[in-house]
Amino acid sequence: MPQRRHRVGRLAILAGTTKWRPIETIGCDSWEGRQRRGVRCLSSPWHGRLDVRLPLVTRPIMRISRKKACWILAATVLATVVLVLFSFNFIRSDKTLERSIEHDYAVNDVQFRREMGVLLGPGITSGNRVEALDNGDEIFPAMLSAIRGATKTINFETYIYWSGDIGREFSEALIERARAGVKVNVVIDWVGGLKMEPALLEEMKAGDVRVQLYRPLAWYNLSRINKRTHRKLLVVDGRLGFTGGVGIADLWSGRAQDPDHWRDMHFRVQGPVVAQMQAAFIDNWIKTTGRVLNGGEYFPPLAPAGDMDAHLFMSSPSGGSESMHLMYLMAIAATRKTLDIHASYFVPDELVVRAMRMALERGVRVRVLVPGDHIDSELVKASSRAIWGDLLQGGAEIHVYQPTMMHVKSLIADGLLVSVGSTNFDMRSFQLNDEASLNVYDRDFAARMTAIFELDLQQAQPFTHEQWLARPWYEKLSEAVVWPIRSQL
Repeated sequence: MPQRRHRVGRLAILAGTTKWRPIETIGCDSWEGRQRRGVRCLSSPWHGRLDVRLPLVTRPIMRISRKKACWILAATVLATVVLVLFSFNFIRSDKTLERSIEHDYAVNDVQFRREMGVLLGPGITSGNRVEALDNGDEIFPAMLSAIRGATKTINFETYIYWSGDIGREFSEALIERARAGVKVNVVIDWVGGLKMEPALLEEMKAGDVRVQLYRPLAWYNLSRINKRTHRKLLVVDGRLGFTGGVGIADLWSGRAQDPDHWRDMHFRVQGPVVAQMQAAFIDNWIKTTGRVLNGGEYFPPLAPAGDMDAHLFMSSPSGGSESMHLMYLMAIAATRKTLDIHASYFVPDELVVRAMRMALERGVRVRVLVPGDHIDSELVKASSRAIWGDLLQGGAEIHVYQPTMMHVKSLIADGLLVSVGSTNFDMRSFQLNDEASLNVYDRDFAARMTAIFELDLQQAQPFTHEQWLARPWYEKLSEAVVWPIRSQL
């Protein structure tokens, strides 16, 4: 029986022996060997021509050039750095509240005011005047009139600034004052200004308006890109201030007459508290420019303008992100009779929900007004609805606003404390955004705000615990899906 040869590399192995011989010829005399594809026939120098069939297997070897390997390594390192920096956006402040605040005193107690001033930052000032402005028909003319009447300085910070008729009108008023010699400083959040045409921004810069975009998309901002300024502040000549919920866009024009015109409020402020509003603007001006705005043109002496007690405090992830959270917890804990909340985005955390449940158990009447089908974020709507059951079961009243998107942000406690400004009743405002809220301690002002709240209730529908239990399965599913990311909404 002839020995068989097997090919390994360029050698032939004699089966049954350890003898290796080089292959001398390649060929095949058989018809089958000539016809079958992928068959190599070997000739044997010992036994004539032997028909040995070996399948041909081609295995390409992957070779990566040194240059390509360097590029792959660099891309991997870069992606890792980007992911690490971006992960910083989800790290909470070291100063984090973990327990509810006990009910030790009421809103009208002097100790409550003392602690609100000390723990939240600026002390409470006297001699202020605060006027409520309803919807765009009242808000925009008042703000534009103030801008056009400026003689020394204008400081303006906003989250939303979009192109359109309102955006154009504001930019023209700011440019006109800047060219007249007024120092005009503007901070626009980069995310909130994405719908602002670049040409409009360049036109303002060319018109001597000093415009800064807050944390634009850049490598040095990756660790903070999720932390936005949501403050809405206008301070003219250091004497007249505006704050509230309105953005600079056509959505806020009109009188909330249809779904294309939102419901909102803003507030005109005079008196010593305006200096605190100025300080809040300068806080972010320093962050964006590294420069301080000071002097008499920014901080003039402020005489009393009314008889209201008020203070404005701010919060940000970089310094005091829990201030807003603490304010709401302290206010709810001090409430004894009534708590009314305009909440355009109602996604409180467990501590706030627990504080509201404790207030209900004390006999406090809790009423919350939220947007209905015209809300601009379905994710927020689902995340909000998930927590209604606990509050409804405890006796809270939740009312759903019907005509249009309701964007008002206010809290009224015991007919005495009113908190208004940019802060939403949600975890993003408590932990991630730069916010500013104006607290007013005045019964007459609280009565006017309560009357406005009840007028809005007339255009809302109550939502019951039975309705919450009977909501369809797809709503429950959407609530479960968005629940883990509720703090980012």
